[in-house]
Amino acid sequence: MRLIRLGFLLSAGLLASVVDAREYRYTDAHLHYVDFFQESAGMDMLLKRMDESKVDHVMFSGIPVAKKWHEDEPKRPRYYAGDDAAAYWYSATDVLIAHAYKQVPEAQRHRFHPFLSGFNPNDKNSDSHIRRMLELDPGLWQGIGEVFTRHDDLTSLIEGSTPRANNEAMTRVYHLAAEYDLPVMMHSNITSKRERNPLYLQEIEEPLRNHPHVRFIWAHAGTSMEIHRHQEKLEFLFDTLARMLESYPNLYIDLSWTMLRPYLTDESGNPDPKWVELVARYPDRFMIGSDVVGRFDSMGEYMHGFDRFLDALPEDVAHKVARDNFLSILPRKVQEALPASR
Repeated sequence: MRLIRLGFLLSAGLLASVVDAREYRYTDAHLHYVDFFQESAGMDMLLKRMDESKVDHVMFSGIPVAKKWHEDEPKRPRYYAGDDAAAYWYSATDVLIAHAYKQVPEAQRHRFHPFLSGFNPNDKNSDSHIRRMLELDPGLWQGIGEVFTRHDDLTSLIEGSTPRANNEAMTRVYHLAAEYDLPVMMHSNITSKRERNPLYLQEIEEPLRNHPHVRFIWAHAGTSMEIHRHQEKLEFLFDTLARMLESYPNLYIDLSWTMLRPYLTDESGNPDPKWVELVARYPDRFMIGSDVVGRFDSMGEYMHGFDRFLDALPEDVAHKVARDNFLSILPRKVQEALPASR
């Protein structure tokens, strides 16, 4: 009888854990439909992977540069870092995004949130170009980005001078973003590969301070895989981010894959309590993304990779981070048009 009762209690405990287990729906807040050669696995594959991965919505963007297959290179590179050939600003990426979006069945379009990225952030004509794109397809574009400024070795490969998030050209873009109520996603590394201090912090902090009416999404919180290859963990990142979140209510953090480890969790996947507390302290300011580039098979792995960290958060906060926070910073007209369940 004792064995029977023990078995019953164990079964009941397992059942309770199954009942209490959280199930998440996701928004992929950082997705590139095309790769650095402006190629893609296509909309059918993206929709299939979204449904398999329980991803309800995606930030839907191109890649603002194209990698050159240089005359002197015998083999076509597979990635921007595949050889020493340059990359160049490529405005047609937004044409590809608009075309792909228009192929989506009408009933599915609310799941896609196109961001405009095909412009040179060093060109003071860029705001005029963005305005033309907005006027060409009224209501299509829901944000700007991912804007490439400081971006590891890619910065040195892009033809022309180094782009900065606080230059005059981008200042003009921010004014336009405020006019059209568009969020802006910035890739602006917080430091270089070897400097163990926030070398480039002022480049992202100045726009945050000077443009309080613009909602900024900071891609990877200024980190990158290339930085981590040279210095495993930025010890100053947590305190810097905590200060900035307190100082700038227009700052939102994209926790895509380079943030999962070594920051949010350890190598065993155990959540870091101080990061759990920080996200819970600012429950509306964090979002997750896959940062997939033109191929979508890994979307589920990247998005579900956050589950253990999400489970450590209060449940209402976890669902916001997993799905709702990105939707909440889209233009007001877009939010009003979303289905009731989003």
